[in-house]
Amino acid sequence: MAALLLGTAACAAGWAWAALLILFFVAGTALSRTGAAAKRARTASVVEKGDERDAAQVLANGGAFGAAAIASLVAPGELALAFGAGALAAAAADTFATEIGTLVGGTPRSLLTRRPVALGMSGGVTRAGTAASFLGAALIALAARMLGGSTHVAWAACAGGVAGAFVDSLLGAAVQARRRCPRCDLPTERRVHDCGTPSRADGGVAWLGNDAVNLASTIAGGLLAALLRRLV
Repeated sequence: MAALLLGTAACAAGWAWAALLILFFVAGTALSRTGAAAKRARTASVVEKGDERDAAQVLANGGAFGAAAIASLVAPGELALAFGAGALAAAAADTFATEIGTLVGGTPRSLLTRRPVALGMSGGVTRAGTAASFLGAALIALAARMLGGSTHVAWAACAGGVAGAFVDSLLGAAVQARRRCPRCDLPTERRVHDCGTPSRADGGVAWLGNDAVNLASTIAGGLLAALLRRLV
């Protein structure tokens, strides 16, 4: 239902908005299915949600884009498109970073402390994941340009996407809720560790989960893109 509402908003705003959303969905789905078994094995003890998307994830990644699509019906123009493309570019950058970074592997380090963290923990970054985030943001920005947006919108969306992914990692490292399995003494984002033991709070803001961080990062990406478009 959440995906249906989001798709309806995009289609109402125009074919370019719908095409951007479809591109994001197709690219994200393809990446999530690439090496899925290997990625699942590496992060099963850490990641709270699996491959299936729920309504909260849909709205966290696409809610800001959907709001911009609706806003464009009231106030058409490139400001709404810049916000929407920037928000979607931030979601794409985060998705690319997570999927490719997990697939390639390497030791993630906290963006805040630079200490090693478990693969799959929010706030951890790798070189491969960072490079992939630029690719994800650039993909949405290029698509926005090819679908009728100006060069200014494309550059603003790309910058907003990269910045949004940075905000996501920063919030994940600084304030997102952290948990730990008391039996295994291992960090996790799951409420029930894969060993079957309920995890305990271990820092961060208790109510601030991954979906809330994703929503904040897409809004940040959209706002920066809109601001940059307004300034040029």
